[in-house]
Amino acid sequence: MTYQFKALYEQTHDALASQPQQAAASFEVRSRQLDGLRSAVSVRDFEIAVDEPAALGGADTAPNPVEYVLAALASCQEITYRLYADALGIPLDGVSVEVEGDIDLRGFFAVSPEVRAGYQEIVATVTLDSPAPAEDLERLKETVDAHCPVLDILRNPVPVNLGLDIVSHRATATG
Repeated sequence: MTYQFKALYEQTHDALASQPQQAAASFEVRSRQLDGLRSAVSVRDFEIAVDEPAALGGADTAPNPVEYVLAALASCQEITYRLYADALGIPLDGVSVEVEGDIDLRGFFAVSPEVRAGYQEIVATVTLDSPAPAEDLERLKETVDAHCPVLDILRNPVPVNLGLDIVSHRATATG
C-alpha cells in the first residue's frame, strides 16, 4: 500500500499560510489510576494502558510513561519523514526508528537533588530505505528535525501548568 502525502501537505500548507488563525490545534488526554500503578488513559476514542515494570512497583502490564515518550518520538519522526519525503519529492520506501533513553532513578526516588527525574539523554537512530542521493536524505533529515513536533517538545521547554483539585472523603464526627 503506497500513500502519497504531497497533496495533503501542499493543501494544508497553503490553507494555513492563507488563514493562520485556523492553525491552532488542541489535543487532550484523560488519565485515571486503576490499580496499583496501572492507569487507563483516554485519547479521543482510544484507551491506552500505562503501568510500571515490576522492579519499579508496577505489575508490568503496559509500557510506562517514559517509554511512551520514546514511542512518541519514534513514531513522530516516522510520520514526519513520510510527510516531508513526499512533500519534497524524495523517494522513501521505508522508515524506522530506534530510540533509547537513560534515566538515573536517583532523581525519581529523591535520592539526590542534583539528579533530574527525567531522561539524562535520549539517543535515536533513524533508518531510511531510499534510493535517493545522500544529499537529498540529509536535506530531508534537516527538514524533519526542524518540523517534528515531539522532537521540538523534547528539545525546547514547554510551559506546563499543573493544577490541583482535591476531593476530600473525610469522615465527619458525630456526637
